[in-house]
Amino acid sequence: MGTVGTGTDVAGERRQLINVAYRLLGSVTEAEDAVQDAYARWYGLPPSRQKEILSPGAWLTTVTSRICLDLLGSARARRERYVGVWLPEPLPGRAEEDHAGGADAAGPADPADQIVLDESVTMAFLVVLESMTPAERVAFVLHDVFRYPFAEIAAVLGRTPAACKQLAASARRRVGGAPAAVPGAGRADVVRHVKAAWETKDIAALVGLLDPAAVMAADGGGMVGAVLRPVEGGARIAQYMVAIADRAPGLELLERSVNGLPGLVARRAGVVVTVAAFDVTGGRVTRIWAVRNPEKLRPWTREG
Repeated sequence: MGTVGTGTDVAGERRQLINVAYRLLGSVTEAEDAVQDAYARWYGLPPSRQKEILSPGAWLTTVTSRICLDLLGSARARRERYVGVWLPEPLPGRAEEDHAGGADAAGPADPADQIVLDESVTMAFLVVLESMTPAERVAFVLHDVFRYPFAEIAAVLGRTPAACKQLAASARRRVGGAPAAVPGAGRADVVRHVKAAWETKDIAALVGLLDPAAVMAADGGGMVGAVLRPVEGGARIAQYMVAIADRAPGLELLERSVNGLPGLVARRAGVVVTVAAFDVTGGRVTRIWAVRNPEKLRPWTREG
């Protein structure tokens, strides 16, 4: 820790920073911008100041987190003006990236390729993070997900370690404790059955696969057609899904990993138009998050 990091060492922090920033912001694009901003600030320091910093990685993490904190504050106002429901940007799995061409081994990795797909990036978890205040989210993600000590988090938030501990505890109550373990093959089976029922427009089968109290939210961002309010109830969701299929002939459904869990991707004329994530409890779908905003589907543009 007492040696100064070289340029290569500093560049090697990028993966960790992208992982922190995506969980804080729920956006690959904004995470990349935040990390780029942090690096710009590092390289903008005089060499004498860089030499004084014993841990460039810790410095970069602190600066990136502060940038994210500012972005979260301004995002609240922006999302009040957002058309319809705002959902996090969905992440493709590495297998899908490789299948679609992936990042060139000789070139720089795409930011989405560098994000570790674990329980802290599931759509369900990211949606809960959205319910937190910016300070709660930063304290919780840095401590509970990345295990940073509260003394370091205090430097990010400008509060005492004790206050940061309280913020993380408050956030923890919102998620009901630690992230739940990712279920196994049963979830994939349910999603596969949903795909089959959707393709055959079998409303009865869909109703049987959906929890009676299921909720579906769609994010079109005002750029493409999407229901503006969540659709509640298994029967209503099933009818809505079949209506979509009726209005979009030629829609191709593919089973794909979405934020590390089984999901569905809808393509039309070879272009990804919707990415759907699912929450499954007791063998039934309880939540569907359908992202249709084209700006949030850029990591999926190489799909196919």
